[in-house]
Amino acid sequence: MKILMVLTSHEQLGDTGKKTGFWLEEFAAPYYVFKDAGANITLASPKGGQPPLDPKSDEPGAQTEATKRFKDDPEAAIALANTLPLSEISDGDYDAVFYPGGHGPLWDLATDKRSIKIIETMYGDGKVVAAVCHAPAAFINATGQDGGPLVRHKRVTGFSNSEEEAVGLSKTVPFLLEDALLESDARYSRGPDWHPYVVTEGSLVTGQNPASSAPAAEEVLRILGAYRKQE
Repeated sequence: MKILMVLTSHEQLGDTGKKTGFWLEEFAAPYYVFKDAGANITLASPKGGQPPLDPKSDEPGAQTEATKRFKDDPEAAIALANTLPLSEISDGDYDAVFYPGGHGPLWDLATDKRSIKIIETMYGDGKVVAAVCHAPAAFINATGQDGGPLVRHKRVTGFSNSEEEAVGLSKTVPFLLEDALLESDARYSRGPDWHPYVVTEGSLVTGQNPASSAPAAEEVLRILGAYRKQE
C-alpha cells in the first residue's frame, strides 16, 4: 500500500507579514495512521524540501499525541525535511493521495498545475483522493471526466466560514474555502466548529478541520481495505 502525502510550500500569510504553511496535527495524525497500518509513505510538495510549518500549529495549545510523537521521531523529521518536488512524482505509483491542510494550500495547491494533474489522474483511475481542513482547496480547480469541476455535485466538506471567522482570517485569505466549494457546485456540508467531521463520496474523502485529520486518514484506509481499528 503506497500513499502520497502532498504538503504546501507557501509560507506567507497574505500581506500580514506573518508566516503560515501546513498545520502540524493535520500532517502528523494522518502520517501515523498510515504508518501504523504498514503503508509506504511518500512526502511531496510543490517546491520539494522542507515545507513551511504554520507557527501557530506548533504552539502548546495545538499539540496532540500525534504531534508529540512526531517531535520524538527523528526519522519522520528527516522525511519531512526532504519532501520530493511534485515534478518528480509519478501518480501511477500510488494507491491514494492525502493533502494535509493549514492555510498555505489556499495560495499554492489551489492552482498548482502538477498537483491538479495528480488529483485528476488518480481520481480518474479510481484511486483514493483525500484532503483535510483547508487542503480541499487543491480540488477546486481540478476537472472531472465530464469536463466540469471535479467536486461538482459531490458531497464534500472543508474548513468552514465560521471557523475562518473564529481564527480572524476571513479578510486575509485569498478566498473562503466553503464559498469556493459551493461555487464549484459541490454539495458542501459541515459539522460543529472544531469537531471531527469527515465526508466520503466514492473515493473522494474530505475532513473539515484539524480534529478531522486522523478520522479522514482512517477513512482512506477503510476504502483501501486496510484499516484495522486498534483496540
